[in-house]
Amino acid sequence: MNQENLGLKEEKKLNTVDKYEFEPIKGYPMLHWKGKRPFKSTQYYPAQLKETYGESMDGWMNEIYWGDNLQVMSHLLKKYRGKVDLIYIDPPYDSKADYKRKISLKGKELRGDYTTFEEKQYTDIWTNDEYLQYMYERIILMRELLSDSGTLYLHCDWHKVHLIRCILDEIFGANNFLNEIIWYYRRWNIASNNFSTNHDNLLVYTKTKGQHCYNQLYIPKSEKSSAQGKTWKSVFDETGIRRSIMTDEETKGVPMPDTWEISMINPVAIERLGYPTQKPEALLERIMLASSNPGDLVFDCFMGSGTTQAVAMKLGRKFIGADINLGAIQTTTKRLLNVSKELPNTIESKYYTGFNVYTVNHYDVFRNPVQAKELLIEALEIQPLPGNNVYDGEKDGRFVKIMPINRIATRADLTEIISNFDYKSAEIENKKSPNKPVISLILVCMGHEPDLAAQLKQELKPYIVDVQVVDILRDKENLEFKRDSFAEVVIENHELVVKSFYPMNLLQKLSIEKENIEDWRELVESIMIDFNYDGSVLEPKIIDVPDDGLVKGNYKIPEDAGKIKIKITDLLSESLELEVDNG
Repeated sequence: MNQENLGLKEEKKLNTVDKYEFEPIKGYPMLHWKGKRPFKSTQYYPAQLKETYGESMDGWMNEIYWGDNLQVMSHLLKKYRGKVDLIYIDPPYDSKADYKRKISLKGKELRGDYTTFEEKQYTDIWTNDEYLQYMYERIILMRELLSDSGTLYLHCDWHKVHLIRCILDEIFGANNFLNEIIWYYRRWNIASNNFSTNHDNLLVYTKTKGQHCYNQLYIPKSEKSSAQGKTWKSVFDETGIRRSIMTDEETKGVPMPDTWEISMINPVAIERLGYPTQKPEALLERIMLASSNPGDLVFDCFMGSGTTQAVAMKLGRKFIGADINLGAIQTTTKRLLNVSKELPNTIESKYYTGFNVYTVNHYDVFRNPVQAKELLIEALEIQPLPGNNVYDGEKDGRFVKIMPINRIATRADLTEIISNFDYKSAEIENKKSPNKPVISLILVCMGHEPDLAAQLKQELKPYIVDVQVVDILRDKENLEFKRDSFAEVVIENHELVVKSFYPMNLLQKLSIEKENIEDWRELVESIMIDFNYDGSVLEPKIIDVPDDGLVKGNYKIPEDAGKIKIKITDLLSESLELEVDNG
């Protein structure tokens, strides 16, 4: 089967939106699940440049995106289709767990008992079918972004490795499977009724096997080896039979096998950032050294704490990263700024340290998608329905269903409504008024497929259903989602001075009144200042991001300063941005 059949085709612009069509793969065994849909098309989603850090190298600026990675990759297709050299992803595992980040205040001057708490960063709880469809659609786009010599490393574990490999075979073709690498790590095991799980899996696929980039890596020979200082070499003797001989050629060691023993991050290691499921830099370094070269483009759309991006920067690779979690964006930004300080910044060095931060499809409507549902219920004035397992509430006589907020809503997300539809009540209502809707619904979503309402109506025929879709990305101007923060920022003696800062969401979680704050700097993760703000993109000249200790709070204003913009980010990664009149 020709792999080009999976290709994503660019069509003419439709309503000023670029649309791409997919042809489903044929001729391979396929994994099936309830509600499986061929990923037939995607559209181009706009990106908004928000912040710029550092300078370009050879005309290149790295890119960080905040948003649904399906939309991010759809955006990237227009420019980077077939141009990404290496993709590493550490996606959800369907581990049935919530992952939290420990938040600690930077000082002890607060009057109160709560100086540490845990903030949920993301949820890894799925239905089986929902998870498989989610991964299926995203892997298709990753293949489209890969260059012909590109390689995908997909990081997973025992929960879904067997199913993910079937999907990868379907999309890439089983002939493009390269390796299943076992990452083994030591940890404190406890006795149980099964063997301890001490490894993760890395599924490695190439875009075009035989053309893929591969740099041979080696491990040292065992001290017990009889071939120290020598090399085994395969040769053909005079009879044409191949055999191995030992030579005195200088050895690099033993070619690296597909089982890697790399330690987990030490709890006191400098690279540990407290971000859940953070992976060691040594793991990413090995992957990049094997499957990319300096100057190559590396992509990770489940960015997390930014390990992929940090290692890429250190190894002289270009990179693009994306994550749906605002905490990941802020953590990665801080991490990259610290890495860039350690690297030489010269033309000869070829380190790509400059980067831009974007949002895709105006994703910054939410500061924390984990809280999205409760914020939506509050903002839309939805009356909750306790005990109802299908609908989240009621508004103006309509049942309200809040669709998944961490991605665009698709027809697959209608399954719960359809399978739990009350056909008995519908029949009664239909007999009373045959030409009227038997139920009225509101679907609240963060972007959606254009035929979402029509599909639901079709599935529930012959009954008439009134469906209204509220798209937050489109209708957000009428809503208020964010709990306001306050700051007092003034100019005194040619300095920009932050007098106070009250992040109300953080204070609420701490159960602390602002009057009880002795030093507002204990609540602050970073301060960034652009002294010549252009009204659109933040290009900070002051970047106060202390690893330990507190931010300064007062900053000398340069003589050529114009419009000043300051961004204060708290411990929850939520930011307050203010413009200050410079006279």
